[in-house]
Amino acid sequence: MLKFGRDDTIYKCSFCSKPDTQVNRLIAGPNGVYICDNCIKLCSEILDNDEKDESFVDAEKLPKPKSICETLDQYIIGQDEAKKTLSVAVYNHYKRLGQKTTKKSDVEIQKSNILMIGPTGSGKTLIAQTLAKILNVPFAIVDANSLTEAGYVGEDVEDVLVSLLQSANNDVIRAERGIVYIDEIDKIARKPGMTRDISGEGVQQALLKILEGSVVNVPVPGSHRQQLSEVVPINTKNILFICGGAFNGLDKVIEERTKGGQLGFGAKVESDSEKDISKTLKEVLPDDLLKDGLIPEFVGRLPIIVTFDALDENALVDILTKPKNALVKQYQKLMEMDGAKLVFEDDALKLIAREAIQRKTGARGLRSILERIMRNVMFEVPSVSGKTVCTITKEDVLHNRPPKLRADSRKSAS
Repeated sequence: MLKFGRDDTIYKCSFCSKPDTQVNRLIAGPNGVYICDNCIKLCSEILDNDEKDESFVDAEKLPKPKSICETLDQYIIGQDEAKKTLSVAVYNHYKRLGQKTTKKSDVEIQKSNILMIGPTGSGKTLIAQTLAKILNVPFAIVDANSLTEAGYVGEDVEDVLVSLLQSANNDVIRAERGIVYIDEIDKIARKPGMTRDISGEGVQQALLKILEGSVVNVPVPGSHRQQLSEVVPINTKNILFICGGAFNGLDKVIEERTKGGQLGFGAKVESDSEKDISKTLKEVLPDDLLKDGLIPEFVGRLPIIVTFDALDENALVDILTKPKNALVKQYQKLMEMDGAKLVFEDDALKLIAREAIQRKTGARGLRSILERIMRNVMFEVPSVSGKTVCTITKEDVLHNRPPKLRADSRKSAS
């Protein structure tokens, strides 16, 4: 029904309030509601933009796998195979989002979530954070230890998406293109002998629907959960989930499959120090993860398995000095801001790396060691007048003694 205002009645658009004399068309709806041609065009543009945002990602602006890997090289030392695999995986994931789907298309590319396996401090969390930074997408980290099956004390699995929504500044469309990293995923493995495992199989079952892709009602960050009106639906079908864990003991499961039981006097017995656990983990198969406590449905939703190498002494020294955000560079910058020059002897760096290996903390433990060494120096330097030089020696690290300061003899540039 079209209204042209040919009688004395003045009809107005219910949306922009313009009278029929100022528009070309005024279309009547039920209960005296009208909409003009201008508002129809505006609504059409909004719907077109929403459809474009939801279904299309500009593939031309998407960094290629080589470019992604080269950027990772600036922040992550070693792990070359892992970086290549992850570069290809995230590229394919976001290329999939850029696929222009048509009704005639008979090929639907499914989402491939990622499982990262490696020792503590090998760079799993850092590489996930860096990937999100490279792709400029929202990123959230969740600790699997905090998750519980619905109805128990703890965080529900739906709360995994709350942090992602916060990272996206409550922009649902951006959140639906983000990356979620679930750490310590091995801690929710099914515990043998337990009939009711609130931190194991139940959590795995609850995570299945969001890993595969479903619409989840997520509380708006900052709102009270009791207020049911303050929730937003998030579709997880395009969210990339990366799960990571150390999986201690998985190497023994793999060895049982690959080497079989070795008994008798002729059996070769290796100590833990002689075993190359990283090499063993590279042979992991989905069946090994099932024996380690993950359920088949959960493993099936993590088709891409990436293994990380344990970091040796040389790799840890490189981590201390080479990346853009290397710890030594950070401390040198902090000291420079107070007019001091910081120098680390090579032998001191090697001892720091060796201590991190002994602690079995990997790269994660380097900062705490450096904080202990630098504590007294950084306490004294701001109060010292004039330029100073601090050299960290092998003896300083070995005997846990405060490094000495000396006056900087360099002549300032005129």
